[in-house]
Amino acid sequence: MSKVIENRYEFVLLFDVKNGNPNGDPDAGNLPRIDPETNHGIVTDVCLKRKIRNYVELVKNNEKYFNIYVQEKAILTERRAPAYEAVKEEKDMKNKISKARLWMCQNFFDVRTFGAVMSTKDNNCGQVRGPVQFSFSQSVEPICSLEATITRMAVETAKEAKSQDGDNRTMGRKTYIPYGLYRAHGFISAPLANQTGFTEEDLELFWNALMNMFEHDRSAARGEMAVQKLIVFKHENKLGNAPAHKLFDLIKVERAKNVESPARSFKDYDVSIAKDACPKGVEIMEML
Repeated sequence: MSKVIENRYEFVLLFDVKNGNPNGDPDAGNLPRIDPETNHGIVTDVCLKRKIRNYVELVKNNEKYFNIYVQEKAILTERRAPAYEAVKEEKDMKNKISKARLWMCQNFFDVRTFGAVMSTKDNNCGQVRGPVQFSFSQSVEPICSLEATITRMAVETAKEAKSQDGDNRTMGRKTYIPYGLYRAHGFISAPLANQTGFTEEDLELFWNALMNMFEHDRSAARGEMAVQKLIVFKHENKLGNAPAHKLFDLIKVERAKNVESPARSFKDYDVSIAKDACPKGVEIMEML
């Protein structure tokens, strides 16, 4: 493993969706999540973290130190069992939990990156506060949520096939938005990275996952999703050289001046970075 990171970072991520549903709300019939007061679209932080986990799992394929703790359909107590096996000789329970927590950080990429709550009764490994965190993503403009009626021509059972009504088609609906450009803010803490062991190698893997997380996550429900822009602020030290919100204000995303119709692609927007106003000790990196 490489050395632990020694710089604070913030980043702005711009991604879009075309004719799809980026993050359905199960409490609202899987409709695209929105802010009901503004109709701006919302994508949760855990949605993006899931896609990053999936990408790392695909790339690393259970390689040592890069396992994924929160896997789809995983039994978490069983995922923690090897940590307790590794520290079984420790008799003091407090020390045992501490060592088990360290083992989890060393062996699971998502634990040392995002953190985890592992303080349940079985195989208690305590809690880890991860150095990498996201805000909710919000669409740059209000979104238009639509529904399309779909039909299923096949039948599920022999009983349905023998139906006398003359029409066995099953009707359904798909919800989608024609287009939406979303903006997410992210934060990487060097002091917390020191606690979990988040390294320069982990950071490089994280950037790659962030830029490519939709490339192997295709589905009809999510339409065409793509990361369009990744802008990173790198501080020259661990504690940072400027407030995060001041840095985020340097990036403006506005409608292109020659476009009056509803936005239908990333080209309908202009992205500007006020580099001349960047505080001393902060480097702006356009990674995509």
